[in-house]
Amino acid sequence: MINNVGVVGAGLMGSEIALVFALAGKKVMLNDTSEESLARAKKNLEGILHRGVGRGFYEADQVESTLERIRTTTELHDYSDRDLVIEAVFEDEAVKAAVFATLDKVVPENCIIASNTSSISITGLSSHVNAQRRSRFIGTHFFSPVSRMKLVEVIPAMDTAPETITATMQVCKDAGKAPIEVKDVVGFAVNRILHALVIESMRLVEEGVATPEDIDAACKLGLGHPIGPFQLLDLTQNSLSLQVQEILHDAYGERFQPRPILKQMVQAGYNGKRAGRGWYKYDKEA
Repeated sequence: MINNVGVVGAGLMGSEIALVFALAGKKVMLNDTSEESLARAKKNLEGILHRGVGRGFYEADQVESTLERIRTTTELHDYSDRDLVIEAVFEDEAVKAAVFATLDKVVPENCIIASNTSSISITGLSSHVNAQRRSRFIGTHFFSPVSRMKLVEVIPAMDTAPETITATMQVCKDAGKAPIEVKDVVGFAVNRILHALVIESMRLVEEGVATPEDIDAACKLGLGHPIGPFQLLDLTQNSLSLQVQEILHDAYGERFQPRPILKQMVQAGYNGKRAGRGWYKYDKEA
């Protein structure tokens, strides 16, 4: 049974992955490169919990106990007692490779190492650990915001053992998620569907067919989506979407060619909500 969970990367995704496992009663250790990043992540998680209490998602007495279950560290060498470690760092294989190389030397033999990559081959990433550990390597693609989105794509690599898949599916269920098993192809399932929609939405804007606001309304009211594609882009950052589309374009060709308008947005620094400007404009405090 998986009780001790490690998460590498205290950004938007990593911190909320840590949160859902802590809410499930797991002992969680959250890593980042600086104490400042970790302190900021803990403050953000406290805010999420308090807002959740106000909306009836969590009980008031869960806040303190959940935060107490999340320890922080700047040293991956502290992960020597983990049952599962999930990597959630920058979407760049070289950055991820360095994390896996360190974890490979630190974590116990039976520890599962997972990647939260949204588009990079899990089999390719598994090459950055030794051959004996590859049976315990897997992909776990969570969706933003992790504290609310139930889906997790569980992606076995070529050498992932069946028992690793079973254990990973179960620990995701323990955290209140709904895991589905997906074949290890570039972009997996959801991102291929999503970015086909996003790219066509951007074409509509470029052609003057509709505004981002109207397309968001159309997807919510006509397709039943909880959020429109441009709102989602602003929440998850336009630069990340561009990176993912470039990876998909390399794998599948013209159908995933990033649109010129997205490249212009990223070049201008209109990266989304946290930047104060994306497809929408936001208050600096937003």
